[in-house]
Parts: sequence; structure tokens; C-alpha cells
Amino acid sequence: MLNMNKVISEDALRNALKRIPEAEGTAWLDTHLHDSVAPLLDAAWILDTDTTVKPLYGKQEGAVVSYNPKKPGRPSHTYHTYLMAGLRQVLGVEVHAGNEHAACHTQPGLLKLLDNLPATRKPALVRGDCAFGNNPLMRELEARDQPYLFKLKLTTNVKRHIGRLFRENDWTNAGQGWEGRDSRLALAGWAEARRVVVLRRPIKGEMVIAGEDNGQQVLGFIEADRRSGKAITGYEYAVLVTNTEYGILSLGQLYRDRADAENAFDELKNQWGWGGFTTQDLHRCQLSARAVALIYNWWSVFVRLANPHSRREAITSRPWLMSAVGRKTEHAGQTSITLTGQHADFGKAQAALMRVSALLQQWVLRATEQLKSATVWNLVCDHLKLLVAGISPPQNSRLLTCTADAGG
Repeated sequence: MLNMNKVISEDALRNALKRIPEAEGTAWLDTHLHDSVAPLLDAAWILDTDTTVKPLYGKQEGAVVSYNPKKPGRPSHTYHTYLMAGLRQVLGVEVHAGNEHAACHTQPGLLKLLDNLPATRKPALVRGDCAFGNNPLMRELEARDQPYLFKLKLTTNVKRHIGRLFRENDWTNAGQGWEGRDSRLALAGWAEARRVVVLRRPIKGEMVIAGEDNGQQVLGFIEADRRSGKAITGYEYAVLVTNTEYGILSLGQLYRDRADAENAFDELKNQWGWGGFTTQDLHRCQLSARAVALIYNWWSVFVRLANPHSRREAITSRPWLMSAVGRKTEHAGQTSITLTGQHADFGKAQAALMRVSALLQQWVLRATEQLKSATVWNLVCDHLKLLVAGISPPQNSRLLTCTADAGG
């Protein structure tokens, strides 16, 4: 059906990747990654940037012992990734040595990606955790008039700022039990003060803090109920820095939504291959990481067409849509493929596949009939924007036709 007469071995794949020049290979795959998401970027979208650690077992280039939260002391690579939030599309990925996990190693790739995007397709917000809330990156984004939202590290001066705000009473609702307080803060090294939002939330349940004072054990009882007289209320807190004008409630929810980036990393590492396929040199790791990201983008879009109301990760969507036996038959110049399901939910999968097939057939006809060079991929992305964000595609302009009669 796919004109394949064999499946290459793993050794053949490794040798083939070795023959691809490094610069040309990464540029080739980066172009395809960009083309896979470019038609989606004219909608308002958020760019999530983060790094993930891949433990290594063996002798690989860049296998360095450094920050590794899951397996301390184990050599690793770090994957610096740029994600489109919501649809979980990968815009770019770079594989670095294990000791190059800091945001300063992410910044060049992030700025290059932003600089290569047209003004109409830049993200409405760049979002990241406390590793990215640093002055050099924020200064570069401000120079580009790029909105951002980062978390600040809880340094001594930041904690002092929190202490000053805790004494004030005008805290506002930040959603999901959080309270927020708007302020401005100028830390050492900053050229000017930036907008800072302090968030706090009472700890649920009761806790006890134990310590010693002159050999005597001291206990502190933390109670969630602030109305119980002199009881101590414990708080969890966070500090956000931004150059946007969004309200506290919106900023709180926007940062909480960043947690979805961790789900994308989990899917890419454990269900697609970022955590498995490894070569002895970084060059082939770069190529394989980009190839996996590209296939992940295609599959994510396809599954969203089949299941438009919610995302389905590969661990469920692949068995749901691919566990079937296919039979190809040819008759009267037409080729038909008959699928026989192997699980109880194949009826739903069959309906989803038929729906996607009907959509693709419509888009093939539209792409061939339109005057402009519209592609099926552009029409797929227009459909997703309408489905997810309610954004309709622009109307095509029609050419004026001659309506004068013969005597005109």
C-alpha cells in the first residue's frame, strides 16, 4: 500500500544518519518542523520553552554527569525544546551535553526561532519556569517587544519582597484557591523595575514544623483555618515576572497551563523515542530527535482530526487507530482497503477514520480547484484553528468577470 518492500534494520538507519552532513541535515529537518506548524501560527499562540533530561547508559558524546533529577550521578543529554502550547506542536529541539541544561544554552535557539518568524506569526506569549526568569533573556525579549511570562527564583531579595507584601491586605483572586498581589521589583543587575505578581495559597490540611532551640524541641502547628485564633497559616507561594498587561487572574491561569508542557515531554520521551534511541555522537542524536518531533507533530494533528474534542496521547491513540488488519483489493481501476479491527472499540475508531478520510477527500478537491496554491496541509491547519480557537480562514478573493453584453 505504501510501496514499501522492506523495513530497514537499526544498523542501516544508524549508518544512513552518519552519511548526512550535520549542518545540512539539521537545516533540512528544521525546515520541515517549521513547515509543519507555520500555517497554525497566524492565530494567537503561546510558546513554551523548557528542557528535559535524558539519562544515558554507555559511552556517548556529550554524556556528562550533571543535573539529573530522576537518576542522580547518571550521565545524560539535555533536550532544549520549543513547544506550541495547546496543540503540543514542536517548533524546534536541540540536543546538548548533560552539563548544558541552563537557560543560557536555550536562549540562542529561542531567539533564533523568534527572529526567523514573521511579525504576524510571532507568539502572543513566551512562557517558561524559573530557569528562564533571568535578566539576560528578559532583556533580549524586551528589545524585541516580545511578551513573556516567567517564574522568578526565590532568592533572598525576592523573599524580602514577598515579606513586605504579606503585610498588606489588598490580595485579589488568582484562581484555584490562589491569591495574587501586583507590584514592581528591581533586582540587582536589572536596569529597571519589572512587573512582578506574587501568588500565595494556604496549605490544605494540618502540618507540624519541628526544630530545636537551645536543646529544646520546638513545634510549630500550621493550620489551614485562619479563623482559629492564633493558629499559624502555612502558605505555598510563587512569584511571576511579566511585561504584559494581563490581570492577576489571567496570569495565574496562564502559568498553571504551562504544566501541560511536561505532558508533552512525557509523551515524546516515553511513547515516541526521545528517551530510547541513542547514538555515540551528538550529530545523529540531533537528527533523530528532530525526526521524532516531526512525526509527533503529524500524528498529533491527525489524532486531533479523528478526536476533535480532546487530545489523546500515543499510548492510547496508536492502539485505538492502528490495531487493525488491512486488506487491499483492486477492481475496475479502483483500490480499496478493508480494515478488520482487533479491539472492542474499533467501531468508534472506524467512524473516526471515515470522518478523517471524508475531510481529506474534500480538502484534496478544494486544493485542486482553488486559484491560489492552497495545499491540503494548509486546509487541515485552517480546520484545526476553527475547531480549537474558533478562527475562520480568510475568504478567497474572486476575480471580476465580464458581464457586459455584446453591444456594450
